[in-house]
Amino acid sequence: MTIPAARRAQALVVIGALTVAAAFLVSETLTRFTLLQVAGGVAAVALFALVFVSTDFGLYVLILSMLLSPEFSLGGALAERREVVIRIEDFVLLIIAFAWLAKTAINKELALVGRSPLNLPIAAYVGANLLSTLLGMMLGSVKTVTGLMYVVKYVEYFFVYYMVANNLRSREHAWRLVSAAFGTAIIVALYGLAQIPSGERVSAPFEGQVGEPNTFGGYMLLMIAIVLALALETRSTRVRAWSLGMLVLFVPPFLFTLSRASFLGAIPMLLVLVAFSRHRAPIALALAFMALLVVVQPAFVPRSVHSRIHRTFEPETSWKGTVAVGQIQFDPSTSERLISFRLAFDGWMERPIFGYGVTGFRFMDAQYAKLLVEAGLVGLVAFAWLIGRLLRELLRIYRRLTDPDDRGLALGLLAGLVGLLVHGVGSNTFIIIRIMEPFWFFVAVAMMLSELPDGRRGARPAGAMTTRRTAAAHGALP
Repeated sequence: MTIPAARRAQALVVIGALTVAAAFLVSETLTRFTLLQVAGGVAAVALFALVFVSTDFGLYVLILSMLLSPEFSLGGALAERREVVIRIEDFVLLIIAFAWLAKTAINKELALVGRSPLNLPIAAYVGANLLSTLLGMMLGSVKTVTGLMYVVKYVEYFFVYYMVANNLRSREHAWRLVSAAFGTAIIVALYGLAQIPSGERVSAPFEGQVGEPNTFGGYMLLMIAIVLALALETRSTRVRAWSLGMLVLFVPPFLFTLSRASFLGAIPMLLVLVAFSRHRAPIALALAFMALLVVVQPAFVPRSVHSRIHRTFEPETSWKGTVAVGQIQFDPSTSERLISFRLAFDGWMERPIFGYGVTGFRFMDAQYAKLLVEAGLVGLVAFAWLIGRLLRELLRIYRRLTDPDDRGLALGLLAGLVGLLVHGVGSNTFIIIRIMEPFWFFVAVAMMLSELPDGRRGARPAGAMTTRRTAAAHGALP
């Protein structure tokens, strides 16, 4: 069919106009933004496309970015001088989220939020934080943009849970992802070891001008719990050797974080392993050995660790805010936390049901005090429901699993969660993305292990957390 000359001319005009418009947009973009910003935009588009084509690629990028991405501040300080701190992983997670949403919109068989015993508690916890913040905005205690951005940061790691759980195809696939997470931990542990000779407290890479040893300590506490449980439960000599090797690598940077909240969390973590592991003798002997070291600690415990623990009970005479309990006086750091607890309780008494909203009260580095005053009784109950359900499910999964390696992962996560609950007394553990992203990644893997087939016997379709619609289609539901 011959196209008339007039039509060809019109088409050429349209193409020419579009080309000129595109060139104009590109030139304006290049003049208004720096080369780094343009490169970042191109990288974001490329990541979106790659994740849309291969979700696995996005999962590996996300796992590597959890501890290996820089941070920067958006400013916008509140009255208590709190800034919105953004990490590259926040943008990576956002891009991957949009790519996954687009993929699920096109492929109706893929589950966005699959069936899980954690769905209702997660929804309640997210809803409590959002509702308290919206009320805080109306009452004037929360700045609109900053408060909502913090709510997004508080709950963004739940996306990690759903994305991982919905894309696991087999045990083999799950353990490949776990190996990538172990690889990330090895890299950051080596980075921590390299910091020890400096005499400064050890922290993770890309922490900005001021490191966050407490955060790194919480992350290392979780990883130590998992590799120690794997070493106890596995029947594979190779897996046990790798687990013990990682344990030896993780412990020194953990100690040199000098994080007292992390040291305190290690005690219940080890007790959980003793209580539930089928191989109690090795860890019981290890605990006895550790108790002996405590008795003779100056000779075996690093001097900085020994000094850090003892400074807890050494008040500074020049500091007027020292808190004492009976005859025991505390150092400024511990005193500040105890003062925060008191202020949080006083503030909560004024708004007991919904609190002041996220960022609506003064900054405090204590998870439970912060939760109580920001989200009120509603938020505290929702959080307790979520953690209680998670503890119950992890214990159930551990007892149900038959593969020793799978059992080790579930037990390690259970012990790590108990340790992090204690860690939260002196840190905002459950809203710190560098602890919570790895934590919810491992939760997703542990929750799905009992449902995943062995990769050598055939893999199940993507969307491991089966939706009611797809389950009914396969005859799993009436």
